[in-house]
Amino acid sequence: MSSLKITEIFYSLQGESNTVGLPTVFVRLTGCPLRCVYCDTAYAFSGGERMSIDEVIDRVGQYRTKYITVTGGEPLAQSACLELMSRLADLGYQVSIETSGALDVSSIDDRIVKVMDLKTPSSGELHRNLFDNIEYLKANDQVKFVIGDDHDYQWSKAIIDQYGLDRRCELLFSPTMGQQDPKELAEKILSDNLPVRFQIQLHKLLWNDAQGR
Repeated sequence: MSSLKITEIFYSLQGESNTVGLPTVFVRLTGCPLRCVYCDTAYAFSGGERMSIDEVIDRVGQYRTKYITVTGGEPLAQSACLELMSRLADLGYQVSIETSGALDVSSIDDRIVKVMDLKTPSSGELHRNLFDNIEYLKANDQVKFVIGDDHDYQWSKAIIDQYGLDRRCELLFSPTMGQQDPKELAEKILSDNLPVRFQIQLHKLLWNDAQGR
């Protein structure tokens, strides 16, 4: 029977992406091969509880919402993540995955919405970007750029142009909390008329960095 290492399963408002503000169940898988300097979920790097996929589905079913986000850590570091997401979609849930973009996304069920980071220079993990993943993005998928400074901003603009990302999927620009002034980033987006969605992490505004929120 397939199983996964799970750090937490919790119910909250979606804090980012194009479903921001919607009540969502988060399934946070344990483990991540990356070490981004701004990571706010380092507690998910290790530990966790081994759960069967049936047990995860039963836990998710305790909450009355159709939105499920599978996150981490890096959820794709556990291969059974693919089975979990497909089974949740079979049950009628609207499922998304938050992934770093460093691992192959080609085997993800087409019904799953991919919210994929492209790691900017200030992340410290720029070299981990797997740009081949762009070929597997659908119109309802999203690419997120976490912007820490002007170098990140200019790099992100260049990548959008190079890969024609604005013609492929939705784009998200998010300021690094405590590093990039949100107002400054918003003004840049307006000045350049970028085809991106500006977002601030709602859950941090409401609950700071409280685990399980």
